[in-house]
Amino acid sequence: MQMAESNCLSPDWDLPAGEAFLQNVFGIIMEEAVRKGTDTSEKVCEWKEPEELKKLLDLELRSHGEKQEQILDRCRTIIQYSVKTCHPRFFNQLFSGLDPHALAGRIITESLNTSQYTYEIAPVFVLMEEEVLKKLRALVGWSSGDGVFCPGGSISNMYALNLARYQRYPDCKQRGLRALPPLAIFTTQESHYSVQKGAAFLGMGTDSIRLVKADDRGRMIPEDLEKQINQAEAEGAVPLLVSATSGTTVLGAFDPLEAIADVCQQHGLWLHVDAAWGGSVLLSQTHRHLLDGIERADSVSWNPHKLLATGLQCSALLLRDTSNLLKHCHGAQATYLFQQDKFYDVSLDTGDKVVQCGRRVDCLKLWLMWKALGGSGLEQRVDWAFTLTRYLVEKMKLQKGFELVMEPEFVNVCFWYVPPSLRGQEDSADYCMKLAKVAPLLKERMVKKGSMMVGYQPHRSWPNFFRLIVANPALSMADLDFFLDELELLGQDL
Repeated sequence: MQMAESNCLSPDWDLPAGEAFLQNVFGIIMEEAVRKGTDTSEKVCEWKEPEELKKLLDLELRSHGEKQEQILDRCRTIIQYSVKTCHPRFFNQLFSGLDPHALAGRIITESLNTSQYTYEIAPVFVLMEEEVLKKLRALVGWSSGDGVFCPGGSISNMYALNLARYQRYPDCKQRGLRALPPLAIFTTQESHYSVQKGAAFLGMGTDSIRLVKADDRGRMIPEDLEKQINQAEAEGAVPLLVSATSGTTVLGAFDPLEAIADVCQQHGLWLHVDAAWGGSVLLSQTHRHLLDGIERADSVSWNPHKLLATGLQCSALLLRDTSNLLKHCHGAQATYLFQQDKFYDVSLDTGDKVVQCGRRVDCLKLWLMWKALGGSGLEQRVDWAFTLTRYLVEKMKLQKGFELVMEPEFVNVCFWYVPPSLRGQEDSADYCMKLAKVAPLLKERMVKKGSMMVGYQPHRSWPNFFRLIVANPALSMADLDFFLDELELLGQDL
Protein backbone atom coordinates (compact mmCIF):
# COMPACT_ATOMS: atom_id res chain seq x y z
CA MET A 1 0.00 0.00 0.00
CA GLN A 2 1.56 3.30 -1.12
CA MET A 3 1.77 6.05 1.47
CA ALA A 4 0.26 9.42 0.68
CA GLU A 5 2.82 11.92 -0.60
CA SER A 6 2.20 14.22 2.38
CA ASN A 7 3.32 11.44 4.71
CA CYS A 8 6.57 10.67 2.89
CA LEU A 9 8.55 13.43 4.55
CA SER A 10 9.63 13.69 8.15
CA PRO A 11 7.02 15.58 10.19
CA ASP A 12 9.57 18.37 10.93
CA TRP A 13 10.49 18.87 7.25
CA ASP A 14 8.80 21.90 5.68
CA LEU A 15 10.89 22.93 2.69
CA PRO A 16 9.21 26.28 1.91
CA ALA A 17 9.35 27.29 5.57
CA GLY A 18 12.98 26.20 5.76
CA GLU A 19 13.89 28.29 2.72
CA ALA A 20 12.12 31.32 4.16
CA PHE A 21 13.90 30.82 7.47
CA LEU A 22 17.30 30.66 5.77
CA GLN A 23 16.56 33.81 3.79
CA ASN A 24 15.86 35.58 7.06
CA VAL A 25 18.98 34.14 8.69
CA PHE A 26 21.15 35.28 5.78
CA GLY A 27 19.67 38.76 6.17
CA ILE A 28 20.58 38.77 9.86
CA ILE A 29 24.09 37.54 9.09
CA MET A 30 24.61 40.28 6.51
CA GLU A 31 23.35 43.03 8.81
CA GLU A 32 24.63 41.96 12.21
CA ALA A 33 27.81 39.95 11.45
CA VAL A 34 29.05 41.33 8.13
CA ARG A 35 27.99 45.00 8.12
CA LYS A 36 28.03 45.78 11.83
CA GLY A 37 30.83 43.32 12.51
CA THR A 38 33.20 45.25 10.25
CA ASP A 39 31.96 48.78 11.06
CA THR A 40 34.37 50.83 13.18
CA SER A 41 31.45 52.74 14.68
CA GLU A 42 30.26 49.47 16.25
CA LYS A 43 31.80 47.63 19.19
CA VAL A 44 34.34 44.86 18.79
CA CYS A 45 32.64 43.00 21.62
CA GLU A 46 29.83 43.43 24.13
CA TRP A 47 31.23 41.93 27.30
CA LYS A 48 29.00 40.07 29.74
CA GLU A 49 29.99 38.02 32.76
CA PRO A 50 29.41 34.27 32.26
CA GLU A 51 26.32 33.92 34.46
CA GLU A 52 24.64 36.92 32.86
CA LEU A 53 25.52 35.67 29.40
CA LYS A 54 24.04 32.25 30.15
CA LYS A 55 20.73 33.90 31.03
CA LEU A 56 20.75 36.11 27.94
CA LEU A 57 21.42 33.13 25.69
CA ASP A 58 18.96 30.78 27.41
CA LEU A 59 21.19 27.80 26.68
CA GLU A 60 18.98 25.02 28.07
CA LEU A 61 17.79 22.45 25.51
CA ARG A 62 14.14 21.49 25.97
CA SER A 63 11.78 18.81 24.66
CA HIS A 64 9.63 21.22 22.63
CA GLY A 65 10.72 23.37 19.72
CA GLU A 66 10.32 27.12 19.43
CA LYS A 67 8.68 29.36 16.87
CA GLN A 68 10.78 30.63 13.97
CA GLU A 69 10.58 34.23 15.17
CA GLN A 70 12.16 33.21 18.45
CA ILE A 71 14.88 31.24 16.67
CA LEU A 72 15.69 34.29 14.54
CA ASP A 73 15.95 36.38 17.70
CA ARG A 74 18.35 33.79 19.07
CA CYS A 75 20.50 34.17 15.95
CA ARG A 76 20.67 37.92 16.53
CA THR A 77 21.55 37.42 20.20
CA ILE A 78 24.32 34.96 19.37
CA ILE A 79 25.93 37.43 16.96
CA GLN A 80 25.40 40.37 19.33
CA TYR A 81 27.37 38.84 22.18
CA SER A 82 30.07 37.19 20.07
CA VAL A 83 33.46 38.83 19.54
CA LYS A 84 33.64 40.47 16.11
CA THR A 85 36.95 39.04 14.90
CA CYS A 86 36.46 40.67 11.49
CA HIS A 87 36.36 44.15 13.04
CA PRO A 88 39.29 46.38 11.98
CA ARG A 89 40.06 47.02 15.66
CA PHE A 90 40.38 43.37 16.60
CA PHE A 91 44.14 42.88 16.97
CA ASN A 92 43.99 39.97 19.40
CA GLN A 93 44.85 36.87 17.34
CA LEU A 94 46.87 35.85 14.31
CA PHE A 95 43.62 35.80 12.31
CA SER A 96 41.21 38.64 11.66
CA GLY A 97 39.27 40.25 8.86
CA LEU A 98 36.60 39.15 6.44
CA ASP A 99 37.16 38.41 2.78
CA PRO A 100 33.79 38.22 0.97
CA HIS A 101 34.95 35.65 -1.57
CA ALA A 102 36.38 33.39 1.12
CA LEU A 103 33.15 33.76 3.11
CA ALA A 104 31.19 32.76 0.03
CA GLY A 105 33.37 29.67 -0.22
CA ARG A 106 32.70 28.84 3.42
CA ILE A 107 28.95 29.19 2.93
CA ILE A 108 29.00 26.94 -0.15
CA THR A 109 31.15 24.42 1.71
CA GLU A 110 28.69 24.23 4.61
CA SER A 111 25.70 24.07 2.28
CA LEU A 112 27.07 21.13 0.30
CA ASN A 113 28.05 19.27 3.49
CA THR A 114 30.36 16.73 1.93
CA SER A 115 33.45 14.96 3.19
CA GLN A 116 36.81 15.22 1.49
CA TYR A 117 37.72 11.54 1.39
CA THR A 118 36.63 10.07 -1.94
CA TYR A 119 36.22 11.35 -5.48
CA GLU A 120 32.78 9.80 -5.71
CA ILE A 121 31.26 12.11 -3.10
CA ALA A 122 33.57 15.14 -3.45
CA PRO A 123 34.77 15.17 -7.07
CA VAL A 124 35.04 18.96 -7.34
CA PHE A 125 36.91 19.35 -4.10
CA VAL A 126 39.31 16.44 -4.56
CA LEU A 127 40.56 18.05 -7.77
CA MET A 128 40.44 21.56 -6.28
CA GLU A 129 42.41 20.59 -3.18
CA GLU A 130 45.22 19.12 -5.26
CA GLU A 131 45.39 22.23 -7.44
CA VAL A 132 45.56 24.54 -4.42
CA LEU A 133 48.20 22.37 -2.72
CA LYS A 134 50.19 22.34 -5.97
CA LYS A 135 50.15 26.16 -6.02
CA LEU A 136 51.27 26.38 -2.39
CA ARG A 137 54.06 23.86 -3.02
CA ALA A 138 55.24 25.91 -6.00
CA LEU A 139 55.48 28.98 -3.79
CA VAL A 140 57.61 26.97 -1.37
CA GLY A 141 59.84 26.08 -4.32
CA TRP A 142 58.82 22.49 -5.10
CA SER A 143 57.79 21.28 -8.55
CA SER A 144 56.32 18.07 -7.09
CA GLY A 145 55.32 16.66 -3.73
CA ASP A 146 52.25 15.89 -1.68
CA GLY A 147 50.09 17.48 0.97
CA VAL A 148 46.74 17.72 2.65
CA PHE A 149 44.56 20.27 4.39
CA CYS A 150 44.49 19.65 8.14
CA PRO A 151 42.20 20.85 10.95
CA GLY A 152 44.64 23.53 12.12
CA GLY A 153 48.37 24.16 12.15
CA SER A 154 48.82 22.16 15.35
CA ILE A 155 47.64 19.02 13.58
CA SER A 156 49.88 19.83 10.61
CA ASN A 157 52.87 19.97 12.95
CA MET A 158 51.85 16.67 14.57
CA TYR A 159 51.55 15.05 11.14
CA ALA A 160 55.11 16.14 10.37
CA LEU A 161 56.35 14.44 13.55
CA ASN A 162 54.44 11.26 12.71
CA LEU A 163 55.67 11.19 9.11
CA ALA A 164 59.29 11.72 10.10
CA ARG A 165 59.03 8.90 12.62
CA TYR A 166 57.36 6.54 10.15
CA GLN A 167 59.89 7.27 7.41
CA ARG A 168 62.75 6.38 9.76
CA TYR A 169 60.99 3.50 11.54
CA PRO A 170 58.13 2.13 9.38
CA ASP A 171 57.64 -0.80 11.79
CA CYS A 172 56.25 1.63 14.36
CA LYS A 173 52.93 1.71 12.53
CA GLN A 174 52.34 -1.90 13.53
CA ARG A 175 54.55 -2.41 16.56
CA GLY A 176 54.15 1.03 18.12
CA LEU A 177 56.65 2.36 20.62
CA ARG A 178 58.28 -1.07 20.95
CA ALA A 179 59.87 -0.48 17.54
CA LEU A 180 61.50 2.77 18.58
CA PRO A 181 64.68 3.85 20.31
CA PRO A 182 64.65 7.08 22.35
CA LEU A 183 64.08 9.89 19.85
CA ALA A 184 65.12 13.54 19.93
CA ILE A 185 63.18 16.46 18.45
CA PHE A 186 64.78 19.88 18.20
CA THR A 187 63.04 23.25 18.35
CA THR A 188 63.26 26.53 20.29
CA GLN A 189 61.34 27.93 23.22
CA GLU A 190 59.82 30.36 20.71
CA SER A 191 58.16 27.58 18.72
CA HIS A 192 54.46 26.82 18.89
CA TYR A 193 53.35 24.68 21.82
CA SER A 194 51.88 22.12 19.40
CA VAL A 195 55.37 20.65 19.02
CA GLN A 196 55.31 19.68 22.68
CA LYS A 197 51.70 18.53 22.47
CA GLY A 198 52.49 16.47 19.38
CA ALA A 199 55.40 14.71 21.07
CA ALA A 200 53.15 13.84 24.01
CA PHE A 201 50.20 12.79 21.83
CA LEU A 202 52.35 10.54 19.64
CA GLY A 203 53.88 8.78 22.62
CA MET A 204 57.38 10.18 22.18
CA GLY A 205 56.99 12.23 25.33
CA THR A 206 57.86 15.83 26.00
CA ASP A 207 61.26 14.69 27.29
CA SER A 208 62.15 13.92 23.68
CA ILE A 209 62.14 17.64 22.89
CA ARG A 210 65.53 19.35 23.05
CA LEU A 211 65.26 23.13 23.24
CA VAL A 212 67.72 24.95 21.02
CA LYS A 213 68.80 28.43 22.04
CA ALA A 214 67.35 31.42 20.23
CA ASP A 215 68.97 34.80 19.73
CA ASP A 216 67.70 38.09 21.14
CA ARG A 217 65.13 38.36 18.33
CA GLY A 218 63.78 34.85 18.89
CA ARG A 219 65.56 33.10 15.99
CA MET A 220 67.08 29.65 16.31
CA ILE A 221 70.87 29.63 16.67
CA PRO A 222 72.18 26.96 14.23
CA GLU A 223 75.44 26.50 16.17
CA ASP A 224 73.46 25.52 19.27
CA LEU A 225 71.33 23.17 17.16
CA GLU A 226 74.52 21.37 16.18
CA LYS A 227 75.54 21.22 19.84
CA GLN A 228 72.14 19.85 20.94
CA ILE A 229 72.20 17.14 18.25
CA ASN A 230 75.66 15.97 19.34
CA GLN A 231 74.59 15.97 22.98
CA ALA A 232 71.45 13.92 22.22
CA GLU A 233 73.55 11.34 20.38
CA ALA A 234 76.01 11.18 23.26
CA GLU A 235 73.11 10.45 25.61
CA GLY A 236 71.89 7.56 23.46
CA ALA A 237 68.97 9.26 21.71
CA VAL A 238 68.38 9.21 17.95
CA PRO A 239 67.96 12.72 16.45
CA LEU A 240 64.81 12.64 14.33
CA LEU A 241 63.45 16.05 13.38
CA VAL A 242 64.11 19.76 13.61
CA SER A 243 61.04 21.99 13.81
CA ALA A 244 62.03 25.46 12.63
CA THR A 245 59.59 28.36 12.68
CA SER A 246 58.82 30.99 10.08
CA GLY A 247 56.86 33.57 11.99
CA THR A 248 56.87 32.77 15.71
CA THR A 249 53.63 33.29 17.59
CA VAL A 250 54.71 36.07 19.93
CA LEU A 251 57.69 37.89 18.41
CA GLY A 252 57.08 37.04 14.74
CA ALA A 253 60.63 35.74 14.28
CA PHE A 254 61.90 33.79 11.26
CA ASP A 255 64.47 31.08 11.91
CA PRO A 256 67.53 31.04 9.55
CA LEU A 257 66.39 28.16 7.36
CA GLU A 258 69.44 27.87 5.11
CA ALA A 259 71.83 27.33 8.03
CA ILE A 260 69.38 25.01 9.78
CA ALA A 261 68.95 22.99 6.58
CA ASP A 262 72.73 22.59 6.37
CA VAL A 263 72.76 21.07 9.85
CA CYS A 264 69.83 18.78 9.05
CA GLN A 265 71.48 17.62 5.83
CA GLN A 266 74.74 16.88 7.61
CA HIS A 267 73.02 14.77 10.28
CA GLY A 268 70.26 13.23 8.16
CA LEU A 269 67.39 14.86 10.08
CA TRP A 270 63.89 15.63 8.83
CA LEU A 271 63.43 19.42 8.57
CA HIS A 272 59.94 20.66 9.28
CA VAL A 273 59.14 24.35 8.91
CA ASP A 274 56.20 25.62 10.90
CA ALA A 275 55.17 28.49 8.62
CA ALA A 276 51.59 28.48 9.85
CA TRP A 277 51.87 32.20 10.56
CA GLY A 278 54.60 33.37 8.20
CA GLY A 279 54.01 31.15 5.17
CA SER A 280 51.87 33.73 3.38
CA VAL A 281 54.92 36.00 3.14
CA LEU A 282 55.99 33.71 0.29
CA LEU A 283 53.47 35.57 -1.86
CA SER A 284 55.43 38.81 -1.51
CA GLN A 285 58.40 39.40 -3.77
CA THR A 286 59.49 42.13 -1.38
CA HIS A 287 59.48 40.11 1.83
CA ARG A 288 59.77 36.42 0.88
CA HIS A 289 63.50 36.54 1.61
CA LEU A 290 62.49 36.02 5.25
CA LEU A 291 61.87 32.37 4.31
CA ASP A 292 64.99 31.80 2.23
CA GLY A 293 65.86 28.11 2.39
CA ILE A 294 62.31 26.86 2.94
CA GLU A 295 62.56 24.85 -0.29
CA ARG A 296 65.07 22.60 1.50
CA ALA A 297 62.49 21.51 4.09
CA ASP A 298 60.90 18.06 4.09
CA SER A 299 57.55 19.42 5.28
CA VAL A 300 55.90 22.80 5.74
CA SER A 301 52.77 23.85 7.61
CA TRP A 302 51.01 26.96 6.31
CA ASN A 303 47.76 28.55 7.50
CA PRO A 304 46.18 30.87 4.90
CA HIS A 305 43.40 31.55 7.42
CA LYS A 306 45.83 33.81 9.24
CA LEU A 307 47.54 36.54 7.23
CA LEU A 308 45.45 35.99 4.07
CA ALA A 309 42.12 36.21 5.96
CA THR A 310 40.76 33.07 4.33
CA GLY A 311 38.68 32.28 7.40
CA LEU A 312 38.92 29.47 9.89
CA GLN A 313 40.05 27.00 9.15
CA CYS A 314 42.46 26.71 6.27
CA SER A 315 45.65 24.88 7.21
CA ALA A 316 47.87 23.09 4.73
CA LEU A 317 50.57 20.51 5.36
CA LEU A 318 52.95 20.43 2.39
CA LEU A 319 55.45 17.65 1.70
CA ARG A 320 58.42 17.40 -0.64
CA ASP A 321 57.93 13.60 -0.61
CA THR A 322 56.70 11.89 -3.79
CA SER A 323 56.57 8.32 -2.46
CA ASN A 324 53.00 8.52 -1.12
CA LEU A 325 54.36 8.66 2.42
CA LEU A 326 51.15 10.18 3.78
CA LYS A 327 49.09 7.20 2.66
CA HIS A 328 51.66 4.59 3.70
CA CYS A 329 51.90 6.16 7.15
CA HIS A 330 48.21 6.75 7.84
CA GLY A 331 46.33 4.38 5.53
CA ALA A 332 44.02 1.66 6.89
CA GLN A 333 42.39 0.56 3.59
CA ALA A 334 38.81 0.62 4.87
CA THR A 335 37.02 -1.44 2.22
CA TYR A 336 33.66 0.28 2.64
CA LEU A 337 35.25 3.54 1.46
CA PHE A 338 38.35 2.72 -0.55
CA GLN A 339 37.29 -0.14 -2.81
CA GLN A 340 40.01 -0.86 -5.36
CA ASP A 341 37.62 -1.95 -8.15
CA LYS A 342 35.79 1.36 -8.57
CA PHE A 343 34.92 2.63 -12.03
CA TYR A 344 37.35 5.61 -11.75
CA ASP A 345 40.98 6.16 -10.84
CA VAL A 346 41.08 5.24 -7.14
CA SER A 347 44.22 7.30 -6.57
CA LEU A 348 41.76 10.20 -6.42
CA ASP A 349 40.42 8.82 -3.14
CA THR A 350 42.69 10.81 -0.84
CA GLY A 351 40.97 10.02 2.46
CA ASP A 352 43.50 7.39 3.52
CA LYS A 353 46.23 10.02 3.67
CA VAL A 354 44.88 11.37 6.94
CA VAL A 355 44.07 10.01 10.38
CA GLN A 356 40.52 11.35 10.16
CA CYS A 357 37.66 9.64 8.42
CA GLY A 358 35.28 12.52 7.75
CA ARG A 359 37.17 15.62 6.67
CA ARG A 360 35.68 19.01 5.93
CA VAL A 361 36.41 20.87 2.71
CA ASP A 362 38.93 23.62 3.45
CA CYS A 363 40.21 24.39 -0.04
CA LEU A 364 37.21 26.16 -1.60
CA LYS A 365 37.44 29.40 0.38
CA LEU A 366 41.10 29.84 -0.55
CA TRP A 367 40.56 28.82 -4.18
CA LEU A 368 37.61 31.20 -4.63
CA MET A 369 39.47 34.09 -2.99
CA TRP A 370 42.55 33.41 -5.15
CA LYS A 371 40.38 33.31 -8.29
CA ALA A 372 38.89 36.69 -7.35
CA LEU A 373 42.07 38.49 -6.28
CA GLY A 374 44.77 36.61 -8.12
CA GLY A 375 48.23 36.08 -6.74
CA SER A 376 48.99 39.78 -7.28
CA GLY A 377 46.03 40.80 -5.13
CA LEU A 378 47.13 38.50 -2.34
CA GLU A 379 50.66 39.87 -2.62
CA GLN A 380 49.30 43.38 -2.17
CA ARG A 381 47.43 42.19 0.92
CA VAL A 382 50.64 40.88 2.48
CA ASP A 383 52.66 43.97 1.53
CA TRP A 384 49.99 46.28 2.95
CA ALA A 385 50.25 44.52 6.31
CA PHE A 386 54.00 45.19 6.36
CA THR A 387 53.42 48.83 5.35
CA LEU A 388 50.92 49.37 8.14
CA THR A 389 53.24 47.72 10.63
CA ARG A 390 56.03 50.15 9.75
CA TYR A 391 53.57 53.07 10.02
CA LEU A 392 52.49 51.98 13.50
CA VAL A 393 56.04 51.46 14.72
CA GLU A 394 57.15 54.92 13.57
CA LYS A 395 54.09 56.49 15.24
CA MET A 396 54.89 54.69 18.49
CA LYS A 397 58.44 56.03 18.47
CA LEU A 398 57.06 59.58 18.40
CA GLN A 399 54.41 59.09 21.09
CA LYS A 400 55.14 59.18 24.80
CA GLY A 401 54.42 56.06 26.79
CA PHE A 402 54.98 53.52 24.02
CA GLU A 403 58.10 51.38 24.29
CA LEU A 404 58.88 48.68 21.74
CA VAL A 405 60.05 45.30 22.98
CA MET A 406 62.02 45.13 19.72
CA GLU A 407 61.86 46.32 16.14
CA PRO A 408 59.42 43.94 14.44
CA GLU A 409 60.63 41.61 11.71
CA PHE A 410 57.07 40.74 10.73
CA VAL A 411 53.62 42.14 11.56
CA ASN A 412 53.74 41.32 15.29
CA VAL A 413 54.19 44.63 17.11
CA CYS A 414 55.29 43.92 20.68
CA PHE A 415 55.36 46.87 23.05
CA TRP A 416 54.75 48.17 26.54
CA TYR A 417 52.39 51.00 27.30
CA VAL A 418 54.02 52.92 30.15
CA PRO A 419 51.38 55.02 31.94
CA PRO A 420 52.17 58.54 33.17
CA SER A 421 52.84 57.42 36.76
CA LEU A 422 55.62 55.01 35.68
CA ARG A 423 57.43 57.21 33.18
CA GLY A 424 60.94 57.97 34.33
CA GLN A 425 60.74 55.26 36.99
CA GLU A 426 62.63 52.58 35.06
CA ASP A 427 65.38 52.35 37.70
CA SER A 428 63.04 51.76 40.63
CA ALA A 429 63.09 48.31 42.22
CA ASP A 430 59.40 47.59 41.66
CA TYR A 431 59.15 49.06 38.15
CA CYS A 432 58.79 45.71 36.34
CA MET A 433 56.26 44.46 38.88
CA LYS A 434 54.12 47.57 38.39
CA LEU A 435 54.55 47.52 34.60
CA ALA A 436 53.36 43.89 34.49
CA LYS A 437 50.00 45.00 35.91
CA VAL A 438 49.35 47.61 33.23
CA ALA A 439 48.51 45.38 30.24
CA PRO A 440 45.96 43.16 32.06
CA LEU A 441 44.16 46.21 33.44
CA LEU A 442 44.07 47.98 30.08
CA LYS A 443 42.88 44.77 28.41
CA GLU A 444 39.98 44.59 30.86
CA ARG A 445 39.04 48.20 30.23
CA MET A 446 39.10 47.97 26.44
CA VAL A 447 37.12 44.72 26.39
CA LYS A 448 34.46 45.99 28.78
CA LYS A 449 34.19 49.19 26.76
CA GLY A 450 34.18 47.17 23.54
CA SER A 451 36.39 49.64 21.71
CA MET A 452 39.13 47.23 20.61
CA MET A 453 40.93 44.03 21.54
CA VAL A 454 44.64 43.26 21.67
CA GLY A 455 46.57 40.41 23.28
CA TYR A 456 49.26 40.52 25.94
CA GLN A 457 51.65 38.08 27.59
CA PRO A 458 54.83 37.80 29.61
CA HIS A 459 57.69 36.35 27.62
CA ARG A 460 61.18 35.27 28.59
CA SER A 461 62.11 37.59 31.45
CA TRP A 462 59.97 40.44 30.15
CA PRO A 463 56.91 41.55 32.13
CA ASN A 464 53.50 41.61 30.41
CA PHE A 465 53.56 43.43 27.09
CA PHE A 466 51.03 43.91 24.31
CA ARG A 467 51.29 42.01 21.03
CA LEU A 468 49.36 43.82 18.31
CA ILE A 469 48.81 41.84 15.11
CA VAL A 470 48.49 43.75 11.85
CA ALA A 471 46.60 41.28 9.66
CA ASN A 472 43.10 42.53 8.85
CA PRO A 473 42.98 43.51 5.15
CA ALA A 474 40.41 46.22 5.99
CA LEU A 475 42.79 47.86 8.48
CA SER A 476 43.70 51.49 7.83
CA MET A 477 46.17 53.97 9.24
CA ALA A 478 43.24 55.71 10.90
CA ASP A 479 42.47 52.51 12.81
CA LEU A 480 46.04 52.37 14.10
CA ASP A 481 45.87 56.04 15.09
CA PHE A 482 42.68 55.22 16.99
CA PHE A 483 44.41 52.34 18.74
CA LEU A 484 47.21 54.54 20.05
CA ASP A 485 44.84 57.30 21.15
CA GLU A 486 42.43 54.86 22.77
CA LEU A 487 45.17 53.12 24.73
CA GLU A 488 46.32 56.49 26.06
CA LEU A 489 42.76 57.38 26.98
CA LEU A 490 42.22 54.10 28.81
CA GLY A 491 45.53 54.38 30.65
CA GLN A 492 45.75 58.08 31.45
CA ASP A 493 44.83 57.60 35.12
CA LEU A 494 47.19 54.69 35.80
